[in-house]
Amino acid sequence: MNNLDPEVAERPEELIVYGGSGKAARNHDALRALVAALLRLGGDETLLVQSGKPVGVFRTHPGAPRVLIANSLLVPRWATWDEFRRLEALGLTMFGQMTAGSWIYIGTQGILQGTYQTFAAAGEKHFGSADLAGRTILTAGLGGMGGAQPLAGTMAGAVILCVEVDPARIQRRLETRYLDEAAESLDDALGRIREAAHDRRALSVGLLGNAAEVVPELARRGEHFDLVTDQTAAHDPLNGYVPEGLDVEAAAELRARDPEEYLSRARASIATHVRGLLEFVRHGSYVFDYGNNLRGEAREGGVEDAFTYPGFVPAYIRPLFCRGVGPFRWAALSGEPKDIAAIDARLRELFPEDALLQRWLELAPERVAFQGLPARICWLGFGDRAKAGLAINELVRAGDVAAPVVIGRDHLDAGSVASPYRETEAMRDGSDAIADWPILNALLNTAAGATWVSVHHGGGVGIGNSIHAGMVVVADGSAGAAERLERVLTTDPGTGVLRHADAGYTEALEAAEANGLDLPARPNFE
Repeated sequence: MNNLDPEVAERPEELIVYGGSGKAARNHDALRALVAALLRLGGDETLLVQSGKPVGVFRTHPGAPRVLIANSLLVPRWATWDEFRRLEALGLTMFGQMTAGSWIYIGTQGILQGTYQTFAAAGEKHFGSADLAGRTILTAGLGGMGGAQPLAGTMAGAVILCVEVDPARIQRRLETRYLDEAAESLDDALGRIREAAHDRRALSVGLLGNAAEVVPELARRGEHFDLVTDQTAAHDPLNGYVPEGLDVEAAAELRARDPEEYLSRARASIATHVRGLLEFVRHGSYVFDYGNNLRGEAREGGVEDAFTYPGFVPAYIRPLFCRGVGPFRWAALSGEPKDIAAIDARLRELFPEDALLQRWLELAPERVAFQGLPARICWLGFGDRAKAGLAINELVRAGDVAAPVVIGRDHLDAGSVASPYRETEAMRDGSDAIADWPILNALLNTAAGATWVSVHHGGGVGIGNSIHAGMVVVADGSAGAAERLERVLTTDPGTGVLRHADAGYTEALEAAEANGLDLPARPNFE
């Protein structure tokens, strides 16, 4: 129900949480049945959920997951958007995105620290500093994922221009303080951006417009931006990308009346958008794909060199993944913000040497508005996640936190996803499309005693392009919870280290050795 809280979900009346059409339950009848099943579920029972619909309860044992979820999975030859939409129309499946159908979406904060980490890593790589003061960023999309970009940019010290076609999304980001200002026109936006950059003053500016029109126009004018990216929901062009020349209402009408025409126009617009991004590459900006399959859709639309610029994972994040570092998160079931504050304080004590984490924990309490249950995300790696989980459990046991805490993560993690256009793009050993790893991650987390475990298809980049897994484990202050937390928060990031060690990354091999991970067939890529 937290995923569907009006403060959290984009269209809760349609059960859509974020990411175009990512849902928490298949339909309203299924939602009612899910809630009823969860309320009566015994401590030694496991509920099975098939694409947002509860299909069975089995007696297992207290250490087993309470819920096992599979969303959107299709046999590979049938794994296309057309076939998925046909089956969805028959009421047989739903699109679970990543954390929508696995019930651990925490609002825009869920991607906020990862976006901050990405911008900081780009600064380190290209400009020699994680501080982006005086630097400019151009992007588009202020939805459930993209809405994190303006705040992440200013937290990194940058000036960021965010193009968004839906005025309601701009207003929402202003109200939640993720976005600083909204411009009246392109010239107005540029004036604000250039003045702030000159003064080395962090600022985020929203501009109402279509990226397929604005980005090429900025390139034509020769406007320079240091970093250029995009987080429109292009992975689902029918529901997530508005063709140029249409406002949101006209797009909705065309989508309902003639979906084939809509898709054709959306892909043509995406192609125009990416051609504009390629102009920025030629002009010397550092352009990167932010994992929404924009390049893949553009190539479908005829842009043969769409993959000229890299994805954000191989460009900036993979060294973190090699150490099992990724988007760790938790939510306070008490509903009390003070519980998150208590955990923040404890983590500051636990990890004094992690400079980026310390800066994040300093800024986040002041600048991040909670959506739904108070929650926090912190990128932590192998070893540190188990340490943090045990510390949270102890806070619950001691009464310093008023109620149990659910601990989970994004599916975008080190060892839980196969996505050749995003997390596993350009793997060193060519294993981009090997999907054994997320399945092994889910199986291992089930064996370790996670509270609920999920396997999804298509999240982030669209049907046919990814397989990924999620987990959540509850810290209730008990000794049994401590045992499960230590196991799950070791196995889960541990698979990320193993996955990258198996691909031959030196950082991962070193992390495995330092942490005593057992690699029966150690790869040798020397």
